[in-house]
Amino acid sequence: MASEASDAPTPDCAPSSADIPQQHGPVSKGHGFFALALGSVGIVFGDIGTSPLYAFKEALHAAAHDGVTRSEIYGVVSLALWALILVVTIKYVFFIMRADNKGEGGVLSLMALAQHAMGRRTMMVFALGVAGAALFYGDAVITPAISVLSAVEGLRTIPDLASSVTTQVVLVIATIMLLGLFFIQSRGTATVGRLFGPICALWFGVMFALGAWHLVQQPGILMAISPHYAAQFLAGHGVTGFVVLGAVFLTVTGAEALSADMGHFGKRPIQAAWMFFVLPCLVVNYLGQGAFALATFDAAEKAGVPFPALNWFFEMAPAAFRLPLVLLAGAATVIASQAVITGAFSLTQQAIQLGLLPRLDVRRTSETQSGQIFVPQLNTMLLFGVLAIMFTFQTSSALAHAYGLAVTGTMIVTTCMAFIVMRRLWNWSLPMALCFLVPFLTLDIVFLSANALRFFTGGWLPVLIGAALFLVMATWVRGSQILTAKTRRDSVPLIDLMEILRARAPHRAPGTAIFLTSDPDMTPVALMHNLKHNKVLHERNVILTVRTGDTPRIAEDDRVKIEKVNDDFKKVVITYGFMESPNLPKALAVCRKQGLKFDIMATSFFLGRRSIVPSANSGMPLWQDRLYIFLMRNAANPTDFFKIPPGRVVELGAQVTV
Repeated sequence: MASEASDAPTPDCAPSSADIPQQHGPVSKGHGFFALALGSVGIVFGDIGTSPLYAFKEALHAAAHDGVTRSEIYGVVSLALWALILVVTIKYVFFIMRADNKGEGGVLSLMALAQHAMGRRTMMVFALGVAGAALFYGDAVITPAISVLSAVEGLRTIPDLASSVTTQVVLVIATIMLLGLFFIQSRGTATVGRLFGPICALWFGVMFALGAWHLVQQPGILMAISPHYAAQFLAGHGVTGFVVLGAVFLTVTGAEALSADMGHFGKRPIQAAWMFFVLPCLVVNYLGQGAFALATFDAAEKAGVPFPALNWFFEMAPAAFRLPLVLLAGAATVIASQAVITGAFSLTQQAIQLGLLPRLDVRRTSETQSGQIFVPQLNTMLLFGVLAIMFTFQTSSALAHAYGLAVTGTMIVTTCMAFIVMRRLWNWSLPMALCFLVPFLTLDIVFLSANALRFFTGGWLPVLIGAALFLVMATWVRGSQILTAKTRRDSVPLIDLMEILRARAPHRAPGTAIFLTSDPDMTPVALMHNLKHNKVLHERNVILTVRTGDTPRIAEDDRVKIEKVNDDFKKVVITYGFMESPNLPKALAVCRKQGLKFDIMATSFFLGRRSIVPSANSGMPLWQDRLYIFLMRNAANPTDFFKIPPGRVVELGAQVTV
């Protein structure tokens, strides 16, 4: 995809959500297998690792509308365990993580891989990728709110504090934590990021210990490992079973991070961390919560009192240990929120690079860590979004109703694009590919249907956010296509300009001029204006185009392509992967090795600055025209975006209708 330097969508991208030093994938020197696995525990599994705070509680509460029986406790635990096995372990660890784009994962990386497999950009793959990316933002707004709220609500389980920790107190504490989290983004998280892995490893260890302690007291809960109890629960509870299934899905939120962070940690460390550490800790904790629920059920039945609705995770711990547990849970939820925020930054940068969003101000917060980026506009929007929904829903239980739809939608997108990769790129036979597609797509649709039952009690929120982001991306892409087509119609082919210049040679100015354009075959708008108004042509002229490849990174040998047009003009095409950040001065330095020599501080960069006005005949509704114009006006300055020395830039404007 070509990038218009001044007006059309321009690319910039960084690696996926992580806070570890990585420049070129997971095999960097100094990062052993164990260090990468430990790092993944903090970043990759932060979200799914905080699910025990609220998932079992919400699922059991949904099952308890007419009272709870022992078999229902077994059924809920069995559903939770088999969700982890089927969705995370089998689907993501054994299948989706194989569909990596040269070591990178995530929904947009998978979209690029699927497009490569198809051999062209198809509307189906494009729509799937944009929908998956848009839904991720819904997840990114909800995750910090529900995670931090669920941790702070643990204060209510401390006997000495229970009466004073009101909903308002919880909201105030959660707000302070979230404000601190979002305000440190501009300073980078490299220093505290080193603690993410060890803190989360401690968190998982404590979860394992709590679960094991109760499991020893009620070993009968181990029978819940049998899928018989899950199937029996669903078969015997009708619509209620579906409602519970929607709550059980909370156990696997965050599964998509396994593939999204492959570029930082590598496939094997993530898989090993899941299979040998994270999964056992989660399984034992859910079994322990089930064992605690069984013991509570027996005690309530013996005392002749109703089965209580408890905050099962925190009340598993002895009262004396609950305050330290709440503090540790708070740290774990902040880390999970940080991972999601960083993931949103990275996804945004990928979307810019792939031309799905306008340029935004993307800042590096570390010179050595490529995952350390900060997007001020997105950070502000996420902060206001998180606080708004937190004060709207007020409790983690209310927010739980809003959580599932975005994640299930993203999982359906992932399944469909993985199927395309299996068929077109891996050349799997149709029956073999269907063996993957049918069971997992069915599972995704079942979970989607279960979460759809909660649409009017909160599920509308991520759908609304996703729809808004989808509209923004679709508008930007369509508007850019219209603008590019109009520019091409109104431009003079470069080969024709050569003939005009030979017939009427303009005044020649010393030095080199670089004209940035998205279409190297057409005369750049800035060049035409320079000839028309200044009546001058430089001694050496470079028609420069920046393109985005469908791979994460481009080898340095393939970065720059130079084509000589004549003695006055050369075409230069610079290609970046969708996980790379454009730096034109650095890339142009490579030109010297290919014989194109010039002093960048004696070179002028000409950019076309177009003023867009709406038109009733543009191909988009007028309101969409206005949205596109708003996005373009708020796009980041191309000079900063491409790292061009500001003193060497000349902007020439024109008015264009879309």
